[in-house]
Amino acid sequence: MRRWILICCPLIMMFILSGFGFKPFKVEVPELLKVKEPTLVSFPQNESFLFNYQIAPPFLGSQYIGFKEALAFKESQGNYFATNSYGYLGKYQFGLGTLELVGVYNGNHFLNDPVLQEKVFKVNISRNKWILRKDIKRYVGVHMRGIEITESGILAAAHLAGPGNVKIYLRSQGRMEIMDGYGTSISHYMKKFSGYDISMILPKRNPRI
Repeated sequence: MRRWILICCPLIMMFILSGFGFKPFKVEVPELLKVKEPTLVSFPQNESFLFNYQIAPPFLGSQYIGFKEALAFKESQGNYFATNSYGYLGKYQFGLGTLELVGVYNGNHFLNDPVLQEKVFKVNISRNKWILRKDIKRYVGVHMRGIEITESGILAAAHLAGPGNVKIYLRSQGRMEIMDGYGTSISHYMKKFSGYDISMILPKRNPRI
């Protein structure tokens, strides 16, 4: 009985309302609100606004090239000549200390050489993969505080915060959260860059350019 009432009530209400003679009426638009000519739209001239405007990078697949370009877009929007407020350089935002570890000692030369930047990124991934090889083997596939740990997520986080801090994060089961100067966390990179296949990059001990 209750089910029948619930079904029929809307029909009854429609019948009742129609009996009151509700009819559509015409809405008049005031003259002041009518559009009579094209409206001029000014494009923003503030370069800092344009630089900070976020757009999605092109999807380049789930292999190494997709991984590195997605990471580069997050770091600098893919700009080889970018320098941030902390002095990190280039498309992948490397610090001078990391550059020296892989054999690059001239920051200006690095910033103006896109080919060198790509080589440094690849070499640094190999280096981090060697340092974190045991952690990759141990933690890949583990769910940690709602995040599935993957090799690409680990290496992206190492790019953000260094392999030593990633070890601390993993071995604390995600309790020891670490952020960069802009507030980006290891767990954010773990999640954002998970699931890429970067098996083509082999771990190397102390690789150099």
